[in-house]
Amino acid sequence: MKSILEGCQNILSELERTLYKYTELESQQTSIGRRVKRVWKRLSLEPADIRNLRSRVNDNITLLNAFTLGRTRDKTTKLLRYQEDQEEQAILNWLTPVDYAPQQNDFFKQRQAGTGQWLLDSEIFKRWVETKKQTLFCPGIPGAGKTILTSIVVDELCTRFCGDNSSIAVAYIYCNFKRQNEQTLEDILTSILKQLAQGRSLPQSVKSLHDQCKSKQTRPSIDDISTVLRLVAAEYSRVFILIDALDECRADDSCQANLLSKISDLQTKCGVNFFATSRFIPHITEIFERDLILEIRANKEDVQRYLEEHIDELPRFVRRDPDLQQEISSAIVKTIDGMYEASDNILLKKKFC
Repeated sequence: MKSILEGCQNILSELERTLYKYTELESQQTSIGRRVKRVWKRLSLEPADIRNLRSRVNDNITLLNAFTLGRTRDKTTKLLRYQEDQEEQAILNWLTPVDYAPQQNDFFKQRQAGTGQWLLDSEIFKRWVETKKQTLFCPGIPGAGKTILTSIVVDELCTRFCGDNSSIAVAYIYCNFKRQNEQTLEDILTSILKQLAQGRSLPQSVKSLHDQCKSKQTRPSIDDISTVLRLVAAEYSRVFILIDALDECRADDSCQANLLSKISDLQTKCGVNFFATSRFIPHITEIFERDLILEIRANKEDVQRYLEEHIDELPRFVRRDPDLQQEISSAIVKTIDGMYEASDNILLKKKFC
């Protein structure tokens, strides 16, 4: 645009000088000799100036038109892309309005820097990540920090693998017994499908499912969702599905069993990797007895890091006495017995005692 503008300015300057020549000729006296001279000069100026200027003006007009057309085309393309994005988002919201990303962010923010690294560095976790069709089951007692560790695993996978047009997808569910009425088998499967579908341009299979149900004014069946889920998962080279607190998934309508069956089907046909946490519930632990298992406990180093970061919440006389700080930390580490969340409660009790 700058180049075109400079070209136009140069032409206007030359045109101004040429017009001045013509004005000069017109202002001369009209004797016959001078009139002939003026006509001859006009004829000599025509090919030398006017034709050249006309050509250059036309060239710049062509450039301006091309520039304007390009800008218009860009705006039109952006508008069409915006409309497509809106339509795709509407379809994704039609699948389910539930979004687990805010929960993931909230849980991960609660992580104390450096904690949970023991799990990521473990040979079992590395084996699970590197090999397709693997299931990693992480049981733990209440308060062991299963949810925070799940958020750490989700963040690790997303940071390592996910990006624009990535061929690897990560989907996660945080089960909550208080939301069992909302977390039906259909809701969980559509949430997984939504997360996989929004990782790239909306798959045609999802659009077709939406159009089919819209024309019939119905919701998709479990079989329909499962079929499309397999099609979408097959478009990725790797898929990781994580479910936290599997024990809090409703069991009265066989939701747990059917969910695990659908995920097992995805593993068999699409090579999906599955990660799950749960309390020690017999009928759940039996399901995973042949899979990779890594118990979640409050790691001593993790608890120590947490206490070091929060020691300033204790009275001043404690903050001034390193030996007393160490004594308090050691006592808390021994007391919590694998319950990471308990360290916070104990620290508060110490603060006010």
